[in-house]
Amino acid sequence: MTKRPLTIGLVVGETSGDILGTGLIRALKAQVPNARFIGVAGPRMQAEGCEAWYEMEELAVMGVVEVLKCLPRLLKLRKDLTYRFSDLKPDVFVGIDAPDFNITLEGRLKKCGIRTIHYVSPSVWAWRQKRIFKIGKSTDLVLSVLPFEKAVYDRFNVPCRFIGHTMADAIPLHPDRLDARVALGIDPHVRCLALLPGSRIAELKMLSADFLKTAQRLRSYYPDLAVVVPLVNAMCRDQFERIKSEVAPELNVHLLNGKGREAMIASNAALLASGTAALECMLAKCPMVVGYRMRLFNFYLAQWLVKIPYVSLPNLLAGREIVTELLQDDCVPDKLVLALIPLLNDSADSQRLKNAFLTLHQIIRCSADQQAAQAVLEQALG
Repeated sequence: MTKRPLTIGLVVGETSGDILGTGLIRALKAQVPNARFIGVAGPRMQAEGCEAWYEMEELAVMGVVEVLKCLPRLLKLRKDLTYRFSDLKPDVFVGIDAPDFNITLEGRLKKCGIRTIHYVSPSVWAWRQKRIFKIGKSTDLVLSVLPFEKAVYDRFNVPCRFIGHTMADAIPLHPDRLDARVALGIDPHVRCLALLPGSRIAELKMLSADFLKTAQRLRSYYPDLAVVVPLVNAMCRDQFERIKSEVAPELNVHLLNGKGREAMIASNAALLASGTAALECMLAKCPMVVGYRMRLFNFYLAQWLVKIPYVSLPNLLAGREIVTELLQDDCVPDKLVLALIPLLNDSADSQRLKNAFLTLHQIIRCSADQQAAQAVLEQALG
């Protein structure tokens, strides 16, 4: 009988997972050209040869109400995937992010004798810490993208490998500001501020007005200040433009469709919502201020549930506050302006921040795709 090719099951639920899955497939194909990949995949993974039983969008559900509405379909999908993978018996199964869906699936497959990996740790270090026990029962290995995550898993004897962050591999250690400005049509000689008020409509509604008022006040200090605003999609752009027309109709800003990374590299400083954007801004070596606000009930709930001293990844990575965080009642134009002026002046504080960013970049720049592929092969062949 002809031996079947190395077979790897994959499930992703959103674009970030599709990007990670694509890098993993490429790195594995470089070592095992005839490997077979099958499961739930996005368009990038499918372009790399992953066979899709279901499209990634089947899992892409956000918000409590939306999840509840889709729960019967999601449960049916997970049941079908459990049956199919149990029948196929891949050499290893890799659940990429989507922890609420994947970790249960991994547990069921592990009981069937299939080796399982969870790629991208959920934020057990921040909230719902007891999830780590379920993860330990469900997976043979966790692949973490941040170094402090591994220490948490080690404490509970859950196998974990820190592999670094693919974004750190993709962004140069020393990005070229001039090239970015030329590409975006920004004068090389002016100060530039990037505003990133979030990638969700709720964030834009909460933050855009104060971010715009901050930019207006900074213009009184720097009349030639260029303001760039990258927005992730047309819906976010429409929402931002509506708020701008009410709050700062006279303020001249350079709106971008996407291109957040380029805007960060081009700018002297950035004002942004907390989230993955803060990590990307750190890697772009753009000094930043993190501003965030949420509804009062959600804020008090987060204070009760979340057990970390900072909200931004640069501070969590550094283990101290290197980036100014202005949250809730502190997220107001007066305080945001005072925090941004030293950064726009390219002061000594700004340079120290860039040096700290470089050090952190080097820590998480570990050829993540190749490391993930090696870990998968060890599980599949070991």
